[in-house]
Amino acid sequence: MKIVFFGTKLWEEEYLRKKFQEQNIALDAIFEKSILSKEHIPSDVNFEIACVFVDSSVSRDVITALPNLKFIPTRSTGYDHIDLAAASERSIVVSTVPSYGENTVAEQAFGLLLSISRKIYQGYDQIRETGSFSFEALQGFDLKGKTIGVIGTGRIGWHSIKIAKGFDMNVIAYDPHPNEKLATDLGFVYKSLEDVLRESDVVTLHVPYMKETHHLINTQTLGLMKKSAVIINTSRGPVIDTEALVLALKAGQLGGAGLDVLEEEGVIKDELDFIAHGHPEEHNLKTILANHILFDMPNVIITPHNAFNTREALERILDTTVENIKAYLVGAPINLAK
Repeated sequence: MKIVFFGTKLWEEEYLRKKFQEQNIALDAIFEKSILSKEHIPSDVNFEIACVFVDSSVSRDVITALPNLKFIPTRSTGYDHIDLAAASERSIVVSTVPSYGENTVAEQAFGLLLSISRKIYQGYDQIRETGSFSFEALQGFDLKGKTIGVIGTGRIGWHSIKIAKGFDMNVIAYDPHPNEKLATDLGFVYKSLEDVLRESDVVTLHVPYMKETHHLINTQTLGLMKKSAVIINTSRGPVIDTEALVLALKAGQLGGAGLDVLEEEGVIKDELDFIAHGHPEEHNLKTILANHILFDMPNVIITPHNAFNTREALERILDTTVENIKAYLVGAPINLAK
């Protein structure tokens, strides 16, 4: 059976080949640096397994173009980059990595928050660009005593709560499925989404992307927030309505934003390819322009979907991916996307 790994680095190839050897997994493994998408379909489509990351786009067109495809192990927790309906129609199995970077992503969220609250990037940029050590324009704010609203209290959410408690912050949370034991153990309270947004000085998003969370943060919900509030997003870009966020920031209805993810981030990462192959009906051009406005806002910090990116987390991803592949090969697939 042939497997193609898309979007891999040399160290990942070496790591996976070693794991396959250790666990006696017999596969014809091909490693590609390029991603898998409608614009990047390999010339040889004679493989049964396509292992991808979130930067690939396994659309219906891609699935149609791969006639032998039977299994998609994605090296990620989220799977909105895969057309599950199209996969299901072909009885293609999709496995995910449900747990790998709870602390990793939570740490990034607070890195973004600290960059905003203490103007760390502005200070660095000021010294680098002008040589000035003046702190007159760099006054920040304490996290101690502030209220942080955690939207989504799964694994990443509860790590964020633990970190917030370390900063002596007051924690409130929203989750459609509250974990009252967790609330008791960690010392926070659940409230409605509206109340969390109204009362929080900081809002951090830790929800999966699905129909129910599309534009969860929009013009209406942003209007509930304090004008000094900061919003942090390390979940998925479309959880926030980008145009609404830009307008709120420009109007002074929001204090700042720390974003590791963006709507249409795939286009932003490869705009030349979009110009060559993209079509307006497939991409929201207003959102793409709004992203560029965000780049230049002084109260916004953006990182390139990097929250997962530590060596330890990546190794955990690869370890689970190996287990997913091994389970599929013996006819008992695990960690199935639903």
